[in-house]
Amino acid sequence: MFHDLGHSVECSQHYGGTICDLLVAMHADQTSEAVVQFHKRHPDKRIILVLTGTDVYRDGADAAKAHEAMRIADRLVTFQPLAVDAVPEEFRSKVRMIYQSAEPTLVKDQPERNSFVISVIGHLHHLKDPLRPALAARQLPVQSRIRIVHAGDANGAGLVTQAREEAIKNPRYRYIGSIPRWKVRRLIASSHLLVLSSLVESGPNVVSEAIVDYVPIVATKIPGNVGLLGEDFPGFYPPGDTAALANLLARAENDRYFYQELKTSCALLARLFRPEREHGSWEKLIREISKPKR
Repeated sequence: MFHDLGHSVECSQHYGGTICDLLVAMHADQTSEAVVQFHKRHPDKRIILVLTGTDVYRDGADAAKAHEAMRIADRLVTFQPLAVDAVPEEFRSKVRMIYQSAEPTLVKDQPERNSFVISVIGHLHHLKDPLRPALAARQLPVQSRIRIVHAGDANGAGLVTQAREEAIKNPRYRYIGSIPRWKVRRLIASSHLLVLSSLVESGPNVVSEAIVDYVPIVATKIPGNVGLLGEDFPGFYPPGDTAALANLLARAENDRYFYQELKTSCALLARLFRPEREHGSWEKLIREISKPKR
């Protein structure tokens, strides 16, 4: 995207001393050292820090490194409007909100006729609560056609074992592990529904990916999701509430009016996630930050 805007870009996991005009750091906690080092070497250069859910939605000593990076950065980027409320008040004037965009999937598989396919896209990490949809599917009546397909990397052996054991015991659940990005997009596009079960999110890109392909969503009612989908979105359930999620899944499968309400609510948001809108937001921010420091 930055190349498309006419900039020369170097991507790296760590800051190694490269001389540049602007540092864009992704994830305050994980890049705090890079932010500090860049600022020490180039105090006159600008820094944009992109915040994730774990950067803003946690308290105490664990947030110390993230807060130090926020203090140094010239601008902070969030991916949904409610995140600014969780940023320490002293840094809020630096915050700029940019919706993450997605291109529609050009090649789509046909949804399975005899199943109601639900995609779950997320790492096997406790903050993603990844097995909640599978547990909810267990509570569905025998005649339900719902099938859960879960794609995502494995961050811990314990959850991998749980996912594999769940797949053996639960005929409605299948864990397919890590798959290429294009396959993830085709999985979403061919699903009847996407479930986002996370306990913490900053504004997940999977929301925009589903919406631009007109795939309805059911999600936890947490600030990261409410900020993207709106307070009145009909597909929310309380985080960790298996019974509430099972009820929503059953309604989506069997109540065509509710399912259409979900589809319409998501479709109305599609304009927020157009690439040209995101490109324009970043272009505006870079232009704003390019002004000389006083």
